Amino acid sequence: AAAGGGGGGVAAAAAAAAAMKKVGVVLVRHGETRYNKAKLLQGQGVDEPLSQFGFKQAEAAGKFLSNIKFTHVFSSDLQRAKQTASTIVLKNSHGSKLEIICDARLRERKYGIVEGKPLNELRAMAKAAGQKCPFFTPPGAETVDEVQARAEDFFNHLCQLLMKITEKDSAPEQLDKVADDSGDSHTSQKNPSCVDLNGSDINDDNSDTPVVNVLIVSHGGFIRQWVRHFVEDLQCLLPQSFDESKVFSVCPNTAVSSFTLTFNQVVSSSPSIICNNLYNCSHLDGITL
Repeated sequence: AAAGGGGGGVAAAAAAAAAMKKVGVVLVRHGETRYNKAKLLQGQGVDEPLSQFGFKQAEAAGKFLSNIKFTHVFSSDLQRAKQTASTIVLKNSHGSKLEIICDARLRERKYGIVEGKPLNELRAMAKAAGQKCPFFTPPGAETVDEVQARAEDFFNHLCQLLMKITEKDSAPEQLDKVADDSGDSHTSQKNPSCVDLNGSDINDDNSDTPVVNVLIVSHGGFIRQWVRHFVEDLQCLLPQSFDESKVFSVCPNTAVSSFTLTFNQVVSSSPSIICNNLYNCSHLDGITL
């Protein structure tokens, strides 16, 4: 009887482990533009392409991430983000045939009347209003709460997709594209194969291996609110070595942040989240024009 009980416990533990599905999420800020270099605000109204240096940063990020087998790629629909995502995907050692799904929810914060103007002008306006710059809302701009609401909306949308994926035992790597509700698509090469948002190459033999790896390319203001949501609302665990005073700072161009999300397929709830790296720029060492 004791042996039977032990076997039941092992079986229960195995079932519980099988119900836990891990997903890797890599979040990257776009490469540098001329406006970044000149400290001019872009927001949504200035759709500036990457500079030559920005492309070099994106290539370095692509090499840094080249061994990750991405199953899904999302990008802001602004060109500096799309160009960064394309460059990263083209450098991937597992192939460059993934389609990049563009989503307007991943856009930079809208800065209203100060778009195209120096950052110092925004700082001066905030000081005159007696507010800290990150929380000041110039006329015509989004509030930081509105940006965070976009981040939360996109993350909830992503979680729904990921839950559908992890519920499947297996799926072909390349399926017909499912149209995204909120954006268009941007391919990384002339004749790409498409990837279904609800299907991927799932390896669930090892519960410690992410069943899906997602790349997201966005902007500094958006990423700050995404991280705030993760840390303050979802109790994301940060790397022990990270300086917590810098958690809500604006990350540098092409800085890489990576997270492991664990979904419980038995209990429907928000995933547990661990931050593996935050604003990692080691791939930029030695990068020059």
